[in-house]
Amino acid sequence: MNTRTPLSRVEGLGAAHSGVGHFVRQRVTAVALVPLALWFVWDAISLIGADRETAVAFLKMPINAVPMGLFVVISSIHMALGVQVVIEDYIHHEGRKIVLLVLNQFFAWIMAAASLFALIKIAL
Repeated sequence: MNTRTPLSRVEGLGAAHSGVGHFVRQRVTAVALVPLALWFVWDAISLIGADRETAVAFLKMPINAVPMGLFVVISSIHMALGVQVVIEDYIHHEGRKIVLLVLNQFFAWIMAAASLFALIKIAL
């Protein structure tokens, strides 16, 4: 399925050299986050007042560890896409824009990796 517009196909570039792809990725991650966020909030509320051992036991169960991993990865991607739009729209100095875009991606990858590492360490 090609999500590019006819004009984009002719010119070879979209508005930010990526066209509709960024828009679609943002929307797909948003839709994926709806059930994951509902699951996360529901279970987080159920763990209020629980001790550490209960929370660790909760994350050791694969039925909870897998959605938590998905929540971490998808929310990191969604966050990076959203911040990218803000940077592209409001930072006008090209040098600063490039640095901030790189830092944005770096931050998202580091946070996702650290969160997944902690989750895997708990689950295993």
